[in-house]
Amino acid sequence: MEGALRSRGRGRRERLVAIEDWPVAGVFRTARVARRHTRVVRLEVRAEGQVGRGECVPYARYGESAEGVARTLRSAPLRLERVRELPAGAARDALDAALLDLEAKLRGVAVHALLGLPAPRPVATAFSVGVDAPAAMEAAARRRRGWPWLKLKADPDAVLARVDAVRRGAGVGARLIVDANESWSPEAWRELAPALRERGVVLVEQPLPVGEDAVLREGRAVPVCADESAHEAADVGRLAERYDLVNVKLGKAGGLRGALAVAAAARRRGLGVMVGCMVSTSLAIAPAMLVAGGADVVDLDGALLLARDRVGGLACRGPWLRPAPRSFWG
Repeated sequence: MEGALRSRGRGRRERLVAIEDWPVAGVFRTARVARRHTRVVRLEVRAEGQVGRGECVPYARYGESAEGVARTLRSAPLRLERVRELPAGAARDALDAALLDLEAKLRGVAVHALLGLPAPRPVATAFSVGVDAPAAMEAAARRRRGWPWLKLKADPDAVLARVDAVRRGAGVGARLIVDANESWSPEAWRELAPALRERGVVLVEQPLPVGEDAVLREGRAVPVCADESAHEAADVGRLAERYDLVNVKLGKAGGLRGALAVAAAARRRGLGVMVGCMVSTSLAIAPAMLVAGGADVVDLDGALLLARDRVGGLACRGPWLRPAPRSFWG
């Protein structure tokens, strides 16, 4: 999938690389960071009167910076068949998206047809409730009452009080996901997992730091999803004994084609698939919609956490995300 497609023609291609800051609606806190804005890198590639666009979110957890990603994109080869010369990560994500968008426009087809995929369809996304005082998290969950999935960020402190608060706000019908972002210890996991199950939590995402998750082999009171532990398809084989799902993110996998490979590898190993995202605009989310149709859990709320989004992007009605028009991406 990743290397089979080749760029059309050999004509001149021009690029624009821009670093942009987009304000978050309030403050979004995880176990690791508190964000008032998200910094993205946008890439445009022009050829034969057409423009292909991509966006990525550099992630300091993986040694990335906006400036470093922008430097990489300013010198990267602008050919689909050479995208994998870049390591998996944010730069390759933006490059893959922009070149796929451009190629589809040059050929007069949609990206999904270019890759032999079904057309994207509306999907119901989870919504993330950031780390805060329980009362504030309850209020945030109440504003999303009726959504099928809510994901609450959780550092090791007051986890159960925060889960109880979100449950009160969300109502009994919502399925709750707890995302620990590697912040728990093995002892905390052993203590918390049964209590989370009793509270109806259906999934815990990356409770333990990468490489310190052997305790998950002992049995899991509640299903566990690998996030930071799973980047590329080659990572999936070692996860089956410890995890139940894999969170597939284009930024980790190096773009749409890499993410599709991760999802396929997870299915071959009998693991479920979550498709996730960073806090970003619709331009970064639009390619992930082509993975979402085959996912067990969709967590593509990145643009919903912003104070504003790009004009013409994904439409959202309640929890339902609708694919962006092809004029925007794809």
